[in-house]
Parts: sequence; structure tokens; C-alpha cells
Amino acid sequence: MTTKKTVKYELATHLGSDVILILFDYDVELIQQVKLSGARWSKTKKAWYVPDSVLLREQFGLAPAENNKTILPKVHPINQVALDNFTNTLLLKAYSPNTLKTYRNEFTQLLYVLKNRHIDSLDMDQLRSYFLYCLSQLKLSENTLHSRINAVKFYFEQVLKRERFLFEIPRPKKPSILPKVINAKDISKLFEVTTNLKHNTMLKLCYGMGLRVSEVVNVKIKDIDSKNRQVFIERAKGKKDRYANLPESILEQLRTYYKTYKPKKYLFEGQAGDQYSTRSVQQVFKASLRKAKINKDIGIHGLRHSFATHLLENGTDIRFIQELLGHNDINTTLRYTHVSSKSLKNVKSPLDNMG
Repeated sequence: MTTKKTVKYELATHLGSDVILILFDYDVELIQQVKLSGARWSKTKKAWYVPDSVLLREQFGLAPAENNKTILPKVHPINQVALDNFTNTLLLKAYSPNTLKTYRNEFTQLLYVLKNRHIDSLDMDQLRSYFLYCLSQLKLSENTLHSRINAVKFYFEQVLKRERFLFEIPRPKKPSILPKVINAKDISKLFEVTTNLKHNTMLKLCYGMGLRVSEVVNVKIKDIDSKNRQVFIERAKGKKDRYANLPESILEQLRTYYKTYKPKKYLFEGQAGDQYSTRSVQQVFKASLRKAKINKDIGIHGLRHSFATHLLENGTDIRFIQELLGHNDINTTLRYTHVSSKSLKNVKSPLDNMG
């Protein structure tokens, strides 16, 4: 008897674009099918996704739901000033373009539902009913609902200055997903098969310094201090600066790379001399995974996870790892204690201490 495989589809915004999430429990066969269909994996959404389109909505049996391009003109004039104030406040607070678009999209969904009712008139009970509708009727995922709550919260607390207005609104619990890592032996194999000097250097810096892919493409020549073996990571996630340690073992390779490619501004530049794209680095990583025959469903961010996990297994203090990764909250770093198999194996049972 075979179990029916449940697949759900959900409209969302990812990396500034409208997408359709493909949601299902882990299944190797389904993963291969969605890969062949051109779907990509999102680390932040924890789901596969494809670009939003009329054809794909029809194929997936989705209703031709209103998207923000069609909803924006339908926002009632009574709420247009609220939308403008909302957008301007986001701009003044210098939120990233992706966050701005996500918040604006989520806020607009509420304004569309309100029609000719002014948003400022909503009370706590009415907002609670709206979010319940999003969860039970629209079937939004926990992550998408969190984004919508955050957008509405931003309006009432940052634009209207109603402090802790949504404090009483319960939030759905997000799924607790552990970081995916690659063992040291496989990472060594990954570097062996990556014979292109530029590609090899990129991947080694991602792993050897625990960098996000956005950080590795943003490294400038002037940020590298080879004498002190440090690299300045400017305006990383959360607009936070930090220093990362440059591995001594890569210094000679970096010098060879610099002489070979002669980059002008950024350490890694494209053929036209512009900044190397994050998508290209991700493609390099995927190609190396295939060459190394590492059969793991993992993105390039897994190199950063592996960096943290391997440091922990080698006895590095968790506070140092937090600083190197640029985490504000120690709890984010503590996730790696649940991944480190060596740390768990070193815990002795009290039975072993009995004579």
C-alpha cells in the first residue's frame, strides 16, 4: 500500500520577486521531480519555489489570486495616504530593497481586503480575526504569516506610533530546522574537483571564513589585510560591520589569484569587470557538488554552517564563533551545538562513571 504524497502550493515573495512555493514533506522522488521542473530551493523559506505565472497557477490548480500588481490600483483612495506613509517610513529608515518590497506587498494585501474602510480604525480583535483568516482560509505558511504580521506591526507602531500595539497578537510557532552541514572529508573533495582558480578561491573563502554568499561577492581589494590576516566585512546582514579571520593556508593562493585575474575593485569580478553575482557563485557551488558526487540537498550557505560546526567540534568557544559569524543573538549560534555529532559523542553517560 502506497501513501499519497501531499503537495501544497503557496503564493509568496522571495528575493524581491513573486513566486509560488512548493511545499511537501521530505521525499527524494518529489525532490528530483521539482528539480527537473526548474524549481529552486530557498533557504529562508525552507521550500522549493518557481516564478509566479498564470500558466503555473493553472497547472498547480491555484485560483488566479490577485497579485500586488493588480491589487495596488485597487487600494481604496481612503487608504492611499496610509500606504504612502508606510512606504516613506520604510525608505527613511533605510530598510533593504527586499524587505521594503516584502513589507509593502504584505501590507497591501490587508488594505485590499479592507476596501473602503480606513486601516486606522481597526482594533486588536479585528486584526486578530484578519490574521486568523490568513492562517485558516488563505493557508499562509508560518514564515509568510510572520512577514504579514511584521508589516502590519510596522505600520501601527512605526508610522502611527502606537507602542506595542500588536503585542497581544499570538504568532504561529516557526518550524525548528537545524542547519545542514557537509563533513570535512567531503569539503576537501569539493575543493579538489573545483579546478578553476577563481571558483576554488571563492568556495574556500566561503568555508574558511564562514562567509555568506552576499559577503564573499562584496569583498573589496581594500578590505583585505593580509599582514594581520583579516578581512573587513562591510555592512553585512543587519547593516553590521565585522572582521573575519583570513586563513593562513589561502594567502599564497590569494596572491596567485590576484596576479592572474588582476581585479580592480571587488576581489571577485565578472567578465565585464563588474561585481560577481551571488547567483553565479551558487551555480559554481552546485556544479562542484555534482563533480564531487556529494549527494546532498544543500545550498552554498551550508559552507558557512559547516565552518561553524567544525569550529565547535574543534573546541572553539561558542562566543568566538558568534563573533566570527556576526550573530547578534547567541541563540542563533547555539543551533550548531545540536548539529555537532562529535560534541554529543563526547558526552559520557553517568553509567560509565560507576565503579
